[in-house]
Amino acid sequence: MNGSIKEFIAESEEIIQQIEANLLQLQENLDTEIPPDLLNALFRAFHTLKGNSSLFGQNNLKDLTHNLEELLDDLRMGRRPVDEEVVEFLFHKTDSLKKALKRLEEGGEIDVTREIQEVEDFRKRAPSTGKEESLEGKIDSEILKVLSEYEEHRLKENIKNNKGIYTIDVVFPLDGFDRRLLEVSEKVKAMGELISTLPTTQNVPEGHIGFKLLFASDRSPEQLGETIGRPPTEVFRPTPPQPSQVPLDSIKSTTSTLRVDIDKIDRILDIVGEVYLSRSMFRSLEQQLRQIYGYADIVFQTHMANQMLERTLAELQQSILDIRMVPIGQVFTRVAQVVRRYARQMQKKVNLQVYGEDTELDKFVAEEVADPLMHIIRNSIDHGIEPPDERKRAGKKEEGNIALRAYQKGNHVVIEVEDDGRGINKRKVLEKAIAQGLVQENQQLSDSEVLDLIFLPGLSTKDSASEVSGRGVGMDVVKEKVASLGGYVEVQSEEGSFTRFSLTLPITLAIIKTLMVRTGGRKFAIPLTSVAESLELEEELVNSVEGRQVYNLRGRPVPLVSLRRYYGLADTGNREAFVVITGVENRQVGLLVEELVGAEDIVIKPLGPYFEGCRGFAGAAEIESGNLILVIDTESIITENLIRTTEHA
Repeated sequence: MNGSIKEFIAESEEIIQQIEANLLQLQENLDTEIPPDLLNALFRAFHTLKGNSSLFGQNNLKDLTHNLEELLDDLRMGRRPVDEEVVEFLFHKTDSLKKALKRLEEGGEIDVTREIQEVEDFRKRAPSTGKEESLEGKIDSEILKVLSEYEEHRLKENIKNNKGIYTIDVVFPLDGFDRRLLEVSEKVKAMGELISTLPTTQNVPEGHIGFKLLFASDRSPEQLGETIGRPPTEVFRPTPPQPSQVPLDSIKSTTSTLRVDIDKIDRILDIVGEVYLSRSMFRSLEQQLRQIYGYADIVFQTHMANQMLERTLAELQQSILDIRMVPIGQVFTRVAQVVRRYARQMQKKVNLQVYGEDTELDKFVAEEVADPLMHIIRNSIDHGIEPPDERKRAGKKEEGNIALRAYQKGNHVVIEVEDDGRGINKRKVLEKAIAQGLVQENQQLSDSEVLDLIFLPGLSTKDSASEVSGRGVGMDVVKEKVASLGGYVEVQSEEGSFTRFSLTLPITLAIIKTLMVRTGGRKFAIPLTSVAESLELEEELVNSVEGRQVYNLRGRPVPLVSLRRYYGLADTGNREAFVVITGVENRQVGLLVEELVGAEDIVIKPLGPYFEGCRGFAGAAEIESGNLILVIDTESIITENLIRTTEHA
């Protein structure tokens, strides 16, 4: 794919994301007055997408977005009402645009002929909104003849909604008039809807410029004069709707945002990795100089230079991480669309509550967690939330609630999806697992272990599959995907009350802090995000349960895993003297190592397809004089060990 097409796809995806956010907002306002600036924002988005498609030679997309732009123009001009049907139609056509971009990204041909015809047919069968009243005799004809079609429509809408129509005359010196005009315009918008800004020459001295601001408001002339700073002239007194901000035309961008390809950031990370190697070599050189020259001036100067490099590198690292960080709200917006769509499809009433959408995490992590979240949301709607009549019989409100939360917890971000539905029937889960041969009939499992069974491939408690869920596919994908990101999933449920899924994810996978350990003659890195504590091994606290070693950690047994035996390394004769506790709460494992080397920042890289299938490794990193070190995948070791422990129970 050439660079220009890649740029077109990236910019188009950003515009579509904003379109979806605006459509959700429009859907939420269907029962109230529709803000005209919301329709204008949607119109501008499709118009921009049309222009970009034409610029990059994507004529099929240009034709489709042109038709959608015409549909939006019908809405904002009042030629058709804004209702649930038109919003749902726009959602479906936005999905079509996304699929077309996906095909373009994969190098395929785009054919949107059917979609274009569907938009044309939809516009033809539009219901009438009724004939608009004439403004003749109500508004000065001198004003009417200079208004655009859209401005005249907004004037009629405001009059129909019984708001007052006013004008304010302003005169400014030519020097800095744009700033002064903007200040007055903002004051007007705060009190109502600015319909038009008309130039005027009446009573305008030389070296000055004059404007007549036409606006609508439900405030009294006294309130308007007090807020705006000058008395308005009343043009009409009954009518209007909601505030609309019409920006002044300008070729200057109003945003300071710079869109950067994530691949470019990754290349910078590669360079940072090289700088980290230089820092390690510099540190080694300082130690050698100290051994030779003691505390001579050259050693002191080298130490100062090394400290400066350390500080600068830490700032560079943080800056790169900041660039990669995005608010989780970008993903939540897409999830909100899924909730509304599937709730309607399943004929259920669902209220989505979102908290912590400003919580930030790495762009890569945010995108990768989107699909797992969608799987969980689908299951919450289908399995969790009951139909309205069933909720009434259970003494609940007809409308179910799904809460979507995100918050930072140390170096992790926790995302929770909780519904107040029927909960998980643990007995049914266990029966299904036994029937499918996934669990032995005489196997004793705790409640949390039974709930974890829903993550096994092929397990579903749904008697029949729907378009949403019930095929036994999804929850195992959730666990695998989250584990591949270095995180884990927990589920809590109370039958008839609630179900809560908690996804704990590292904030970033780019530059990570690690604990360096040595065992079996080799050096490994353990991500500090997964390390709870490290301590010297006390032999008297090691016990054997069902043939497996456990460590008595302050009265709580923690399974032990010898890294030397786990990876099949040679016995060097050195004693495993330390235990590194990894994981959290009930999901903890103690890793036995011979030596704790120290903490170090690394740039982690994937192992690649050649090493696919190698267990227990999350990636590799380059350290010191070009040496490679393997990064331990603690989550896979924890999961594997806990499964084996359950089998022995």
